[in-house]
Amino acid sequence: MIHYLSPSILNSNFLDLRSTIEMLNQSDAEWIHLDIMDGHFVPNLTFGPPIVQMIASVARKPLDVHLMIEDPDRYVDAFIDAGASILTVHYEACTHLHRTLTHIKSRGIKAGVAINPHTPIGVLEEILPYTDLVLNMTVNPGFGGQQFIESSLSKIQKLKLLIDKTGSSALIEVDGGVDADNLKILLQSGVNVAVIGSAIFQSENPAATIRMLKSIMQSFSTKA
Repeated sequence: MIHYLSPSILNSNFLDLRSTIEMLNQSDAEWIHLDIMDGHFVPNLTFGPPIVQMIASVARKPLDVHLMIEDPDRYVDAFIDAGASILTVHYEACTHLHRTLTHIKSRGIKAGVAINPHTPIGVLEEILPYTDLVLNMTVNPGFGGQQFIESSLSKIQKLKLLIDKTGSSALIEVDGGVDADNLKILLQSGVNVAVIGSAIFQSENPAATIRMLKSIMQSFSTKA
């Protein structure tokens, strides 16, 4: 089974962002996760395409861009042009989700769909053939450092069953409250991609923490 680590820079030091990206370039992590928030869809603001473009100019790993914004269709092309390799939009924010996902894929990058904790898995059944990954939010989106919602485990298990049932190749990604304590059970539930922010960037040595998290993932891959 494929496993990727996608560190979220949301809780990194934005005064020294270049050093953060260089550290991630040299780390064992496969992707770099960028949280885009507009202050409307979620109660927080982060950054837009110009910052993504600056990050892309120094990043040597795929940019996993998560749009937590209203009316994402207005900005999809701007983020793709800025350097996104994976672009994820929210089920709850898209009026015509099929159109949005197929447009993203037509631009030559991976398309993802995210769902909030309260959104049932079943709403995704018809869209799974058109998405490359499903991002299951395991906290209410908007802020880093929140506690993992335990009921998310059953949702992930249901999603894995739905993916198997439909023959989809979509990856399962999780974001929110993920750390070394719950990573293994998430992998056992079928998770392919772990977005981890606070557990990495609030540790004393983020690079060493990434190595430790990847060792958990690699150990699980060996056993799986």
